[in-house]
Amino acid sequence: MALIGPPGFDVARMRREVRDTYERLAADPTSVGHLNHGAAYARTHLGYDAAELAALPASTTRAFVGVANPHRLGAPDPDATVLDIGCGTGTDLLLTAQRLGPHGRVIGVDPTPTMRMRAREGARALGLGPRVDVRPGLAEELPLGSSSVDLVQTNGVLNLVVDKVRAFSEIHRVLKPGGRLHLADVLLHHDLHEHERMEPRLWAA
Repeated sequence: MALIGPPGFDVARMRREVRDTYERLAADPTSVGHLNHGAAYARTHLGYDAAELAALPASTTRAFVGVANPHRLGAPDPDATVLDIGCGTGTDLLLTAQRLGPHGRVIGVDPTPTMRMRAREGARALGLGPRVDVRPGLAEELPLGSSSVDLVQTNGVLNLVVDKVRAFSEIHRVLKPGGRLHLADVLLHHDLHEHERMEPRLWAA
């Protein structure tokens, strides 16, 4: 995982590619064949609990595209404020919300409108609306105050961020002292060629 994009990289185009890819995924998961997705994938490859997944709306889980199971790192405190960076259609967001008590809440941040809409719909369907707040935003510019959350979770998202140094700085900013980070993501085992790093479509893939 490179910490920053190459010089001259077209960040705006890359963000458009990512947004468009995940807009298509949220609308019709079968239209984005290169991404592993869905409840069966989460269950069989990542170890998610089958009963917990089955209890979520299908419109939430069918567009799930995480890369691991951050919930294995432990549940949040019941009264915690949790931030889910790149919450997508809400699979991890809603699983976390169900683990919280009546005074806990989870804030989802995602740049993709249809993803956010699906996450809000899922929260309403499960009666979790008071615990769930879904906002537009980027990992590099989190729409939260400093020292405002107890736990940050993110699943397969930071690899899509060009300036990871800034993203980690934002995570540090919003976490309360002693707060936790549950991070699941992909790592490269070898360096990419320069032309590969410069191609926004490969970042979105």
